[in-house]
Amino acid sequence: MLKYRLIFGTLMIAAFLGLLIFDAWLDGSLLADTENLPIQASILAGLLAGLAIPATFELSHLLANVGAKVFKPLTIILTALMATNWYWAQFYTDPAQFQLYYLLFTSAFAVLGVFLYQGKWFGTSDVLKNCSANLFCIFYLGLLSSFVLGIRIEFGVWALLMFVFVVKSSDIGAYTAGKLFGKHKFAPRISPGKTWEGLAGAIIFAAIVSFIFGYCCDIMAPWSAVLFGIVFAVCGQLADLAESMIKRDAQQKDSSAVVPGFGGVLDVIDSPLGTAPLAYAFLMFASA
Repeated sequence: MLKYRLIFGTLMIAAFLGLLIFDAWLDGSLLADTENLPIQASILAGLLAGLAIPATFELSHLLANVGAKVFKPLTIILTALMATNWYWAQFYTDPAQFQLYYLLFTSAFAVLGVFLYQGKWFGTSDVLKNCSANLFCIFYLGLLSSFVLGIRIEFGVWALLMFVFVVKSSDIGAYTAGKLFGKHKFAPRISPGKTWEGLAGAIIFAAIVSFIFGYCCDIMAPWSAVLFGIVFAVCGQLADLAESMIKRDAQQKDSSAVVPGFGGVLDVIDSPLGTAPLAYAFLMFASA
């Protein structure tokens, strides 16, 4: 397990880092002395839209275990549209106003579309269960992941890398400290493997990584960077617990086995997904 985690973890980090750096180089946002193009993060927007496919299939599999049907073609499209709202807003002279209407109408059409799909293919069978499950997929995967794109577009590639590395380093810290020292259960009813010692390791790892990013990339003051690391170490573990609740309800250990050593796509993105809105808010107030 540890060997696969190290191998595939390293490969995923290298691929993600390479894509983000190349994306920022293409739109001019990689370096401070280059002119930014008006449209940012095209590759990241495409990546988020693409991830809607395997993530929806995995969540669909989990929800099927509790008797709900996910309308995959409709849900994937709506999730991708929701996830990329920050990208499309860049094409308009008033991005904030466009984004407001975009989210309002996409949300409304999601509700209406789900009911139409239910009526067409399933009639009155499991209406509440199916419609609730599909809307949960769209907002959990689509709306939350859109804040990843928002961080990239509003605060730059280095702020996004800081956020992702802080959250994922907290996972590494929690796993390492938990394996070495873990004795006291953190949330035994949800995830028996999590311990308070693991949480302490998560905070230490995340605070160090956050301080390094904040100092070297001049993203925020050192004390703010340390606070960022502490906050998102804790929030990252809570986001991981949120996905654990879904898996436990579906009686599954992992969302799938597509990523050796990690499980599924959802198991990889759960902590950044659940913490991205809070990270956007933190960066917004820190830069004010």
